[in-house]
Amino acid sequence: MTATDFAVRTTSAAETAAAGRVLADLVRPGDVALLSGDLGAGKTQLAKGLAEGLGVVEPVTSPTFNILLVHEGRIPLYHFDLYRLERAEELEDLDYYATLEADGVSAVEWGDRFPESLPQDGIDVVLHTVDDEERLIEVSSLGPRGRELARAWREACTTAGLNTQGGQE
Repeated sequence: MTATDFAVRTTSAAETAAAGRVLADLVRPGDVALLSGDLGAGKTQLAKGLAEGLGVVEPVTSPTFNILLVHEGRIPLYHFDLYRLERAEELEDLDYYATLEADGVSAVEWGDRFPESLPQDGIDVVLHTVDDEERLIEVSSLGPRGRELARAWREACTTAGLNTQGGQE
């Protein structure tokens, strides 16, 4: 895994979702955000904010039992949850790789579950629980588009008043 490009500290579920809304203004079709962290760390909150920012109107929940939910917005959101999968080979059954390269943005909860199957480009977002409300969101880039997206997200989070740390000033 690459070094952390930057981090964001959020102090509520609403702020974690706000970081996702900020990201929504920057993504384009084919972008991938791998979301990892302990249960309850805020992966789905971040995905909810991303969906809201993309103009998704239906409720967004964790796709744990469905593995993939597709939400229509200005860009389709492919919301994966790999928690229940046991082997990387199962990704083929989902058409995972083709979906990541499709016409939408992919948010992949438990995206670190199969390290051998990480995309070559995108952002790796690790959410850490600091306390009941506070989260530390570490963002690392994968590939050239990932670097571009991480840099833009950091700048946009700072502009939005979110507490960012690290990265280029």
